[in-house]
Amino acid sequence: MQSVRDHLEIVLARLAARASEERVFTKLYAQAARAAADASDARQRAGVTLGPLDGTIVSIKDLFDVSGEPTTAGSLMLRTAAPALRDAAIVNRLRQAGAVIIGKTNMTEFAFTAIGDNQHYGTPGNAMDASRIPGGSSSGAGVSVGEGTCDIAIGSDTGGSVRIPASLNGVVGFKPTARRVPLAGAFPLSASLDSIGPLARTVARCAAADAVMAGEVPTALAPIALAGLRIGIPRGVLFENTESEVTAAFDRSLGKIEQTGSRIADLSIDDLLADMRSATKRGSIAAMEGAEVHADWLATGASVPVDPHVSGPLSRAVMLPMPIYIRALRRRTALVAAMDERLASVDVLALPTTPVTAPTIVSMTEDAELRDRTEGLLLRNTQVANQFDLCAISLPMPDMTLPAGLMLVARNGHDRRLLRIAAEIERLF
Repeated sequence: MQSVRDHLEIVLARLAARASEERVFTKLYAQAARAAADASDARQRAGVTLGPLDGTIVSIKDLFDVSGEPTTAGSLMLRTAAPALRDAAIVNRLRQAGAVIIGKTNMTEFAFTAIGDNQHYGTPGNAMDASRIPGGSSSGAGVSVGEGTCDIAIGSDTGGSVRIPASLNGVVGFKPTARRVPLAGAFPLSASLDSIGPLARTVARCAAADAVMAGEVPTALAPIALAGLRIGIPRGVLFENTESEVTAAFDRSLGKIEQTGSRIADLSIDDLLADMRSATKRGSIAAMEGAEVHADWLATGASVPVDPHVSGPLSRAVMLPMPIYIRALRRRTALVAAMDERLASVDVLALPTTPVTAPTIVSMTEDAELRDRTEGLLLRNTQVANQFDLCAISLPMPDMTLPAGLMLVARNGHDRRLLRIAAEIERLF
């Protein structure tokens, strides 16, 4: 059996070979990772384990604090920020569980936008085809898992930032119920919507990482029968403008699930989506809360270049009067309760994670209108889970030329049950 240290050295050698054009990682912790790998190997020889994450190679998004260094969050502005005084809560928990933290992964500036490009640190090419976008904002996270330079990547998800790169890079991505995992030491975008989730090749790995980050003891996911499971399909606006290959893969996946005896029925949520759209028409909650995080430089002007796709929406949101924000939050609270009631009749919702596969990076830079349209489509389905305070997971759909995910969505707090269902569907696929 390969030692953790040997596995790590293979990955580090791969990264060293492309160091001059590295875009997936923004920072490597080679020495610390070697020490953690050696410690894990020593425990294994002694017959001791810290659990399922012991010796797994983990990458973390460039918005989690690591003690002694500034947290740059994909921006030039924060390169000179004060160093973090301590590790982020989740980094600390991962280390205690024996994870080998290999480095920080690239991301879109301040975790804004879903395309996955970064004009300061370069854009990571998609793991399946480097000429295509990785999806954002956890761009490097999706690529690092997809290309095998880590076993598990930790990202953040405010509107789909874990599930979008998971979908486009053909891996599993889990967004827990918000506040299940502590946000301490994670650079914020939106206090109401931010959540921290893992990307990995398997549901089991995502579940183990989620348990550790949530402060639970990781246990194996107990199998769950798919026969009799109630699956709602939210047909309507969330299925519009879906690429034919994604539609075909979704229908095939649904057919396989139906053969297990699952009860599949349409469940309309379009009225609730329309209500949420009108509640946030003047400004999205993410943009308004993000504008508060960045209020200082938005008022004085940035001292260094900021991606206009980031500064634009934030500077518009910072101008909105306070009652608009408070009203949106209050309306959201009512809609979260209404959605919870609506979903009481099903175990999960199923829909495509992203209605499209990854377009080329060039097409996004050359055509501003196409970029805006693509961004809207990438966020459309995933953001529902954040807006309505749900948990969700993206699984790669089988037999696709370019990857796209099947998304399963469950009620607030039903995280472990969702992971059990996802593991069973993964086995079926």
